[in-house]
Amino acid sequence: MDRLAQFDELRPLLFSLAYRMLSSRADAEDVLQECFLRWQSADMDEIRSPKSYLTTVVARLSLDALKAAHRRRETYVGPWLPEPLIDQPATDSIEMAESLSMAFLHVLETLSPVERVAFLLREIFDVSYAEVAAILETTEANSRQLVTRARKHVRDKRPRFTVDRERHAAVLRRFLTACASGDLSELVAQLKDDVIVYTDGGGKGAVPNPIYGVDKVTRLLLGLARKAPPGLSGGYPADVNGEPGFVFTLDGKVNAVLSLDLTEDSRIRTVFLVVNPDKLPKYSHSEIR
Repeated sequence: MDRLAQFDELRPLLFSLAYRMLSSRADAEDVLQECFLRWQSADMDEIRSPKSYLTTVVARLSLDALKAAHRRRETYVGPWLPEPLIDQPATDSIEMAESLSMAFLHVLETLSPVERVAFLLREIFDVSYAEVAAILETTEANSRQLVTRARKHVRDKRPRFTVDRERHAAVLRRFLTACASGDLSELVAQLKDDVIVYTDGGGKGAVPNPIYGVDKVTRLLLGLARKAPPGLSGGYPADVNGEPGFVFTLDGKVNAVLSLDLTEDSRIRTVFLVVNPDKLPKYSHSEIR
């Protein structure tokens, strides 16, 4: 198998790793391009496992990119949310699918870059502690400490449980209907008391700060629904980062992407709304087809 074929075979895995580390399709693609250039010039006689070599290169490039992105995101206008993956096919592994969700990636943003890389390599991609240490150029003991610290932080922020996809989609439909119709009581019934709304506009619209609590959240959501341009009624349900979500369109172009994070009893605890045009695909699903 030639180099290009080997790289193409491993590309889905490498993109999956880079995207989870960076939460940006564009940045992940840049990492893979640089990785391929290094792969082309590598001495194949010194490479025992293409998968291990490429994973190491992607992880290190992602760590460098993540450190730079971490500094930029500190000055980002308003909440920073991951660049959504729309209609991304669900993975076979439940754990892999969970680790792709907007809510999970949002929690990862609270880790340091090195903690995030160590955690993902070990907990999601099942890389050994020895390999994690080699990739991060640290000791195995330190790699264990990084993973342990990150694991505790993630579990404290986001307890693990699985919401059935059909139930998730049904909650989404009820939520959208309640917002569109202005049904306050129905909307309140769906929301957790400490619900949070994050809207990412990157300084190009949207609410500049997170909104907390049922009262403020309902006022925001119903207000946004009332003020929406007439053409914004277009849109379609889609997988957003592996979970049921909704894509709003305006004049045939994607205007916003919505994702919900649910509690174990299917109430809404977080609403994620990405409206930053730099993070959205240029055309709607129907136009792409």
